[in-house]
Amino acid sequence: MKYTAGVDVGSTQTKAVIIDESKSIVARALTDTGANVTQAAQNAFDLACADGGIDPKSVGYVIGTGYGRYKVTFGDKQVTEISCHGRGAAHMFPGTGTVIDMGGQDSKAIRVKPDGEIIDFCMNDKCAAGTGRFLGAAAMALGMSLGDLGPVSLKSTKPVKISTTCTVFAEAEVLSWLGKGKAVEDILWGVHKSIASRSYGLLRRTGITGEITFTGGVAKNPGMVKALEEALGKPLNVSDDSHYMGALGAALFAMDYLIAGEAPARKEA
Repeated sequence: MKYTAGVDVGSTQTKAVIIDESKSIVARALTDTGANVTQAAQNAFDLACADGGIDPKSVGYVIGTGYGRYKVTFGDKQVTEISCHGRGAAHMFPGTGTVIDMGGQDSKAIRVKPDGEIIDFCMNDKCAAGTGRFLGAAAMALGMSLGDLGPVSLKSTKPVKISTTCTVFAEAEVLSWLGKGKAVEDILWGVHKSIASRSYGLLRRTGITGEITFTGGVAKNPGMVKALEEALGKPLNVSDDSHYMGALGAALFAMDYLIAGEAPARKEA
């Protein structure tokens, strides 16, 4: 059996996926990136191997992706996260024409061909207003966990309008609304709608075609999914593995190289 792996080193979390020759996910792992990026990449890979009961030496090719892709020192090649998210999304949802990837520090709108090849993309990497960091600021202001934000926001009946476009001031605005007696769920739904509006603007710059697939860690937030669907006027493709889409794409590229016989000899630990 042939195995390949993708290791996606993100700003906040590092993900690893291992696939077999059928291009099915056989193992996955998630860990906090922390300060030691190289160690985070190794840890995620080791955890994925343990998850699948796979000997690391039997993984024929490893590709690193994400902002810390060059820190995957045991890998054979690096591929950008744009390409990997596009490839992973098209593989998991063949009707994908557009990808919205929302992570901790940036968001990306990606337009792809049916095979996942990139046609166009746009990033908001200069500002965290439409990213998980914005949600993190709201969570901190309200003393809530990130996992509770989405479910609570869905209880809203009268969302407030979040006017700030800067994450730095998001906490202050949230506290201001709280001081005015607004319900927590209404404040949170306003935050989600604000992020969705910015994401819609990003998507319009690349053009929206085909099915829209939501990737990245924020895809686990049901409030964000609903807010985006309302802003876009159409449903989103969301998978339990949406958080791993970049790592999946990297593993798929790795399998291409392995099958083509282009894999170098595996590095010895």
